[in-house]
Amino acid sequence: MSLFAAVDLGASSGRVVVGRVGPGTLDLTEAHRFANEPVRLAGTLHWDLPGLYRETLKGLRAAGKVSSIGVDSWAVDYGLLDESGALLGVPVHYRDERTEGVAAAVGRQVAPDRLYRRSGLQELPFNTIYQLVAARDTAAYRAASTLLLVPDLIGYWLTGSIGAEVTNASTTQLLDVRTRTWDVDLAAELGLRPELLPPLRQPGSSLGRLRPDVADEIGYDAPVIAVASHDTASAVIGVPAVSSRFAYISCGTWGLAGLELDRPVLSEASREANFTNEAGIDGTVRYLRNVMGLWLLQESVRWWERSGPPADLAALLAGAADVPAGRTIIAVDDARFLPPGDMPSRIAAYARETDQPVPSSPDQVVRCILDSLALAFRRAIRSAASLAGRDVDVVHLVGGGARNALLCQLTADATGLPVVAGPVEATALGNVLVQARAAGLLRSLADARELLTATHRTVRYDPRPGQKWATHP
Repeated sequence: MSLFAAVDLGASSGRVVVGRVGPGTLDLTEAHRFANEPVRLAGTLHWDLPGLYRETLKGLRAAGKVSSIGVDSWAVDYGLLDESGALLGVPVHYRDERTEGVAAAVGRQVAPDRLYRRSGLQELPFNTIYQLVAARDTAAYRAASTLLLVPDLIGYWLTGSIGAEVTNASTTQLLDVRTRTWDVDLAAELGLRPELLPPLRQPGSSLGRLRPDVADEIGYDAPVIAVASHDTASAVIGVPAVSSRFAYISCGTWGLAGLELDRPVLSEASREANFTNEAGIDGTVRYLRNVMGLWLLQESVRWWERSGPPADLAALLAGAADVPAGRTIIAVDDARFLPPGDMPSRIAAYARETDQPVPSSPDQVVRCILDSLALAFRRAIRSAASLAGRDVDVVHLVGGGARNALLCQLTADATGLPVVAGPVEATALGNVLVQARAAGLLRSLADARELLTATHRTVRYDPRPGQKWATHP
């Protein structure tokens, strides 16, 4: 039996879990969980990366001696290092307003269809390429020697190794989707510095062993393995699929809905539908759309708690189940819902603007969010299947959203397909499975999913007949 530590950094919380892997065994134990709270400094929203690293070390210390360590996190955000390896400034949060209008400016310089054929990525205002264009005149950018995405930055602090793991690098819009190499010509065309882009590495490769000071602090030495470091890439590895005819929804703060393919889809129809082609393990492609996800619910709950007692999520969901289906539907990806703030008021304003019933209670707001997410997932999955020419028999919903029985049932109703919910811990499991394969305990992705299916319980939701859904928006 072997033990592996998975450092899993999400947009709202982080944790260190220990995975135990052996014949017929795959289980997780949480060693340490901590909040990931951004901070606004002089008007700019930042991540507290030093604080997250401090908590990571606490978690690794609590985990005890393991065979190896792997780090995954959210995508697109980065830190800049100077020639000595020192961090230049505090990494900026992707929800910061600095990229407003940047995508349009880049589109005037590089035609969007040409950019899509090169990177395969959907246009999102916070893609790394737009963040870098927004930052290129700053002192930190001018002084930088290299750029490291968040999991690579944590890995650098752990080991001293500089590099970019390819599944996360593919979210920058600076990776050639066909060759999986940096598009240095595109970077130069946009006035960016190609020399900032570090060497690429593959999932399963070693970053090396811990720095001596880190090993002293946590009480043991271990190698650090480059896992599929974009958390969605790890989550897709953690999908307990038994055939290729599946769609997935990795549902947490974001809802990533799509297919696992063996080649990118770069048609004009795919670009217009705003689908992304991100790198997966073993040359696979994560063909998906970003949907706003449970951020809408999380931020609504946070807003209600500002002026009242802690919200009872179970009671809210029970109340939402009694609200008629499709009463109010919002476009969950509307730009107004991206920043933090008063989400219930924004939802009410959208309802008024579109001549729909305005949600007047928390139960109605929650039902509006879940109905709207289910319909957004339906659109994404049906579009992905059509654009890729792939039949879909089942939807696997993994991540925190798998706990939300109402959302799972509504997604089954909306898609007309069975929804298999779980595992909740798909990202950490995917992280551990790559480490286990690097250690020689598994031979392939199919082996990993076979072990996952045999050891983890899922819940199936079948579509209910006669469900009627509004067509708005």
